[in-house]
Amino acid sequence: MSLISLFRRKIRKTLFTTPSHNQRFFIFNKFRQFYKYDISETDAHNPQEALETAQERARKIYGVKYTCFLTNGSTSGIIAAVLACTKRCGRALIWDKAHPSHLNAVKLAGCEPVYYETGNAEGRDITGAVSNNVIAEAFRKFNDIKAVIVTSPTYEGIVSDIRGIKKLCEKHGAYLIADEAHGALYPFSDELPESSVKIADFTIQSLHKTAGGLNPTALLHSNCDINPRSALETITTTSPSYPLLASIEANINFLNSRRGRRHISELIKNINNLKNECQNTEFYKNDDPSKILIKTSVDLYGLHGIEEEKSSGEWKLFLCGIGTSLKKINRLKRAIKQL
Repeated sequence: MSLISLFRRKIRKTLFTTPSHNQRFFIFNKFRQFYKYDISETDAHNPQEALETAQERARKIYGVKYTCFLTNGSTSGIIAAVLACTKRCGRALIWDKAHPSHLNAVKLAGCEPVYYETGNAEGRDITGAVSNNVIAEAFRKFNDIKAVIVTSPTYEGIVSDIRGIKKLCEKHGAYLIADEAHGALYPFSDELPESSVKIADFTIQSLHKTAGGLNPTALLHSNCDINPRSALETITTTSPSYPLLASIEANINFLNSRRGRRHISELIKNINNLKNECQNTEFYKNDDPSKILIKTSVDLYGLHGIEEEKSSGEWKLFLCGIGTSLKKINRLKRAIKQL
């Protein structure tokens, strides 16, 4: 199948996948004319007033010490965070099944990776939360861990005890880096899990996964005294995409607005209504309602043209976000009722 035919196939289907804007929900409407705004007036290493002002405004919105806009995804944020807080010859503790960026970051920093494991949630074929005891055991085994990277939430919406893990890191003099790529909506709704932005030393969020941002926009927050900008400069271009930077600013402003928060609340209400009306279907009760986990072996894509984000054993993950309209949810609801 050619790339063009794959593209045409995708836009005709109902997608519960990333990116969450679903090619319809334009937070930054002028992006339809991308090339018109693709200029080179912003140097990421020596940002002009507009970018400085936008990042400072974002910092205040999130209540952190530093916020950096990322146009190379959460991967660049993970790498910059590790580079910023580690030294060569130290160790970094990472999940043995983590995103590749975690190990790559540790290697680039010249550190030695050591690993922790996580079991499945309730014996299901779904990754569970990180155990505080597992982290504590790693600190007992290795006395020179400089950084700990925790993925919270997981792909399936399982959240770890970031506060508890942060206390362990403080006790042993290590920095905590929270990979919150799938939790970019958390700071803007009390109906969602608590965000790591004000707890962990560094938190990385992908705006494009659930928050309606464009691929590959993301954010790097620092809640400690380290400004990660200099580390970020070593791995990013001096000529970032101006439209992407502008879309990040617009994305954050929307999420923080009354309309944006109401939109998130409506999304959660619509998802809860779906679950309440589909009593004969088994849903996995995770921490994040925006990630719908259904126990089924039925091919909803083949039968109804509804594509899930991920299939994990007997479970299918339908990812929802800013671009998930009531129409989409109702279509999924009708398909589920036919299971």
